[in-house]
Amino acid sequence: MATFDTQGISLYYEVHGTPGKVPVMLISGLGGAGASWGSKPKSLDADHLVLLPDQRGTGKTTRSDGGYSVSQLAADMASLLRHLDVGPAHIVGTSTGGAIAQVMALDHPEVVRSLTLASSFAKPDAYLLREFELRRKLMAEADMHTLYTCYALFLFSPRYTRENPKRVEAWIDRCAAGSPEREVALKRIDMIMAHDTLARLGDIRKPTLVIGGDQDFCTPPQLSDELARGIPGADRVVLAGGHMIHDEDEPGFFGAVRAFIDRN
Repeated sequence: MATFDTQGISLYYEVHGTPGKVPVMLISGLGGAGASWGSKPKSLDADHLVLLPDQRGTGKTTRSDGGYSVSQLAADMASLLRHLDVGPAHIVGTSTGGAIAQVMALDHPEVVRSLTLASSFAKPDAYLLREFELRRKLMAEADMHTLYTCYALFLFSPRYTRENPKRVEAWIDRCAAGSPEREVALKRIDMIMAHDTLARLGDIRKPTLVIGGDQDFCTPPQLSDELARGIPGADRVVLAGGHMIHDEDEPGFFGAVRAFIDRN
């Protein structure tokens, strides 16, 4: 648990796992905090050095006035890896984290060993833009419990919600209690709506796993398919579940990630 001054911010990060082992950086979604992975990284601890950063404007990292672009966040993450001097890392990014990982591979390839892009996309399509316009309005105007109740409708699959209503309700209550700062959250929504690496995907030269749920209504499977088609040699894995596939099918998700990392 430490901070590192870089790119005009104080970046908070945690280090878990085994020193000297191959590093794995886990980059979270739009919420941005490494703690959102919960205890899940423990499945990687024995064989890897696991890095959990808080992105700019989230968790215990600085709330800066500017710099809310995917390219800047990729530079933040790359600078942390250079600072730690642990060699190129396997980058596992979910949703927004997957967007950041793409730009790391394109603009900072020397710090990247492989990519896992989970529930992510290269460029918003008409569906995604409409969704994020609604999410932006909710973030600006709704109370936090209403906001996260709406979010849960497209972050979790209908089957998972049906079978695990108490877990979804607990997630809503937890997120609403730790409500984000609206100004920063709005900037981060604008940031992800502006993300576009579609024309550059062919320039990614790192082993890549594209993984997601078959009932992802937040970033639908066709957006993951687009990533897999565009990145040379990318592997594609589809699991049964929604956008939060690392929560809904933790064994399946981390099993696929571990197998991919071990091959690369």
